[in-house]
Amino acid sequence: MLVDFYLLVIILNLKMNKEQPVLMNEQPTTNSQLRITAFAPATVANVVCGFDVFGFAVEQPGDIVHINWRSESGVIISKIIGDGGRLPLESNKNTAGVAVIQFLEKAGISKGVEIELHKNLPLGSGMGSSASSAVAALVAVNHLAGNLHTKRELVQFALEAERVACGSAHADNIAPSLIGGFVLIRSYNPLDIISIPFPDHLCCVLVHPNIELKTKDARQLLKPTLPLRDAVQQWGNTAGLVAGLMKSDEELIARSMNDLVAEPARSLLIPGYDAVKIAAKGEGAIGCGISGSGPTMFALCNNFSVAENAGKAMTEAFGKAGLKSEMYVSKLNNEGARVL
Repeated sequence: MLVDFYLLVIILNLKMNKEQPVLMNEQPTTNSQLRITAFAPATVANVVCGFDVFGFAVEQPGDIVHINWRSESGVIISKIIGDGGRLPLESNKNTAGVAVIQFLEKAGISKGVEIELHKNLPLGSGMGSSASSAVAALVAVNHLAGNLHTKRELVQFALEAERVACGSAHADNIAPSLIGGFVLIRSYNPLDIISIPFPDHLCCVLVHPNIELKTKDARQLLKPTLPLRDAVQQWGNTAGLVAGLMKSDEELIARSMNDLVAEPARSLLIPGYDAVKIAAKGEGAIGCGISGSGPTMFALCNNFSVAENAGKAMTEAFGKAGLKSEMYVSKLNNEGARVL
C-alpha cells in the first residue's frame, strides 16, 4: 500500500509539471532594455544613365541607428547626433521615424519605439542620406520584432519616408542600401527590384563638395518630356550599362555612362562639373557622374588605387572651382544594411 501511495504521488507530480508552462527561458517581448543597433550604407543613385532605376551601395560612409521598445505607445526620436540640429525630431517628419511608423502599422504592433540616430552622411549630399536613416531604422526595428520581413520586403516601408524627404517615393537609394550590390528598379507598381551581377573588383570614389543640393529642388529642374531620339539613346545606355556589368566589359560600361535626362540640367548647379569628370577619366576611371541629385560626384574604377588617384584629381578640380570637398573610397558593398 505504501508503494502504491508513492507511485500515485510521482504520477500526479509528473502530470502537474507537464501541464505547467516552463518560465525560466522566456524573454519578455516588451523588454525596453533590449537595444538594437544597425548600420545602413551610402548609395549612388541613377549611376548616370539610370534615373530613378539604378543604384549601388558602397561600404562607407553610412548612418547608424539605435532602437529599443518603450513602455508607452508611439514612435519617438530621442536624439540625433551629427546633423547640427537641422533634422526634425518629430517622428512623422523624419525618415527614420516615418519608416518605423509604417513598419509597426503594417505589422499591427502597438508597442512604442525609441530611436536614436547618428548621422554620418552629410545632408543634401546626393549619397542617399535620407534613405540611409530610414533603412538603418527599419533593419533595427525588424530585428527587434523578430525579423518579420526580408530586406526586400522592407523596401515598401521606406518609400513613404523618401516621399516625406523629397516629395517622390523613389527606391534607387533605399533598395541598394538595404540589400547591397547594384540594383535595378524595373517597376514601381508593382515594385520589382532586380540585383545585377557586377565585377568583384569594381571600386567607387565619392567626392562631396561643401555645398548642399536638396533632392526636391534638383528634381524640379527636370523636363517633363523627352524627345524620342533622346529616349531611344537613353534606353540604349541603360541596357548597355547592365550588359557591361554582367559581361565585365569596362569599355561598354564607359560608353553607356552617358545621360540625357538628369545630368544636363543638374550639372549646372555643380561648380567644376566638367573639370571633375575630365580629371577622373584622366586618372583611368571607367566613368564619372553625379551621385543621385548631387552635388557629390562619383567615379567607377577597376581597382582601389585608380579610385584613390581619381578621387584626388576630382578633389583638386573642385578646389580650382573654389570648393573644398571630402573623399570616400570603397569597393561596392554586396551586403547592404546590417545589424551591428
